[in-house]
Amino acid sequence: MQIETIGVVGAGQMGNGIAQVAAMSGLQVIMSDIKEDFVQRGLENIVKLLSRNVDKGKMSGEEKEAILGRIKTTVDKAQLSACDFVIEAATENEQIKFNIFCDLDEICRLEVILATNTSSIPIGRIAAQTKRPDKVIGMHFMNPVPLMQLVEVIPGLVTSERTFKTTWDLALKFGKTPVKVGDYPAFIANRILMPMINEAIYCLYHSVGTRDDIDTVIKLGMNHPMGPLALADLIGLDTCLAIMETLYNGFSDSKYRPCPLLRQYVEAGWLGRKTGRGFYQYD
Repeated sequence: MQIETIGVVGAGQMGNGIAQVAAMSGLQVIMSDIKEDFVQRGLENIVKLLSRNVDKGKMSGEEKEAILGRIKTTVDKAQLSACDFVIEAATENEQIKFNIFCDLDEICRLEVILATNTSSIPIGRIAAQTKRPDKVIGMHFMNPVPLMQLVEVIPGLVTSERTFKTTWDLALKFGKTPVKVGDYPAFIANRILMPMINEAIYCLYHSVGTRDDIDTVIKLGMNHPMGPLALADLIGLDTCLAIMETLYNGFSDSKYRPCPLLRQYVEAGWLGRKTGRGFYQYD
């Protein structure tokens, strides 16, 4: 099946980034969310990033307008029936994703592949919510999507080879580097990254070092571009907690127990950059 129109469910940080790279690759995009404010905010972020590229001479104003012309926004999920491939990029909440996939299964044509950008939830669990589990697959982009090269492509137990090949080729069309990953909680990237972030939070919790000390050690000692606490703020502390809980529940291993301080911050609404406060404060 030829893919001409991509659906993106969720216009947040990840969703608008996916919509942008899809439109930049020449595809039509329908970006949906549950509120008009959400889709407009997502579109404004795309406009801002494209305008920055124009200012830097990386693209012309005409190219920017052509890309934006390929993006349609909606709060009516039924409009996704026009899509040839749909990528869900909603918040990292299992029940929310289950509900979305149940809806997409009814809305989309039977041959349409339904991909999830989940960063931790096993694909088979999501696929089981549909009548097309062979056409459900993980397509986990890295944040920020327009800049980061990697896409984890995660087939579930019954994902067909055709679904996998189509998704792999789409990642290449987006200009990304796909990597095939097994269907285990948190896959590869977050199974390695999140315990490191969680351990950094434990170091703060146990007063092993200050926030700045911990981030400086990792930046200068391991040559990381960003410290783990600053990175947690960028990802979103609620997302970090959700991934750690998926790991903890999925493996029943105490080494994945979320740090109590992480849970405390999330319960206080300190989610990082998106709320203006996490381990750091933001304007």
